[in-house]
Amino acid sequence: MSSRRPPRGEYIETDTGNKVARKATLVGTQNIMLGGKTVIQPEVMIRGDLIRTIQASSQSASGAAPNSTAVSIGRYCFLSRGCCLRPPGRLYKGAFTYMPLRIGDHVFVGAGSVVQAATVGSHVHIGAKVAVGEFAIIKDYVRILDGTVVPPNMVIPSFSIVAGQPARLIGEVPEGGHEAFELRDIYKTVGNNPQPAPS
Repeated sequence: MSSRRPPRGEYIETDTGNKVARKATLVGTQNIMLGGKTVIQPEVMIRGDLIRTIQASSQSASGAAPNSTAVSIGRYCFLSRGCCLRPPGRLYKGAFTYMPLRIGDHVFVGAGSVVQAATVGSHVHIGAKVAVGEFAIIKDYVRILDGTVVPPNMVIPSFSIVAGQPARLIGEVPEGGHEAFELRDIYKTVGNNPQPAPS
């Protein structure tokens, strides 16, 4: 006996247009902020449970509750199959705590990559099987080639191309090469009613 219900789509689409694969693992979803139009492929792991356990100051001047966002992701980001986003952690005033991982807009994270940066700017392309160490800071318009290991605390300036283990600067994003970072078109190719990629 077969059921007449249509098959459930591979992706759940949110009100803000995020496409989250049912086979992705988002731990601590209340601590994960998605800006909208972000694609999260199957087998992606986002560790929203790794939140700041101690606050720099217990309350802000306005008396608002402390921010418990562990991972914030901008608009039009693309998290490829099997990648992992993990907030960086460190000892702070004698106790171990996690700091938020912030990712800008139009950020592509390749398959099998692990990102533990403090900040990833906008229009960043992280290749496949890349390891971004804890508290690394990646500025805007950066391309990190496949297999690169970015050491902890490294700061990668805007318009850089980095590669190697450990990562080092190997070139610059050329003038006018910025369109390559646009992820609007790839966003449309994913989901339950994908459109073909423009040729």
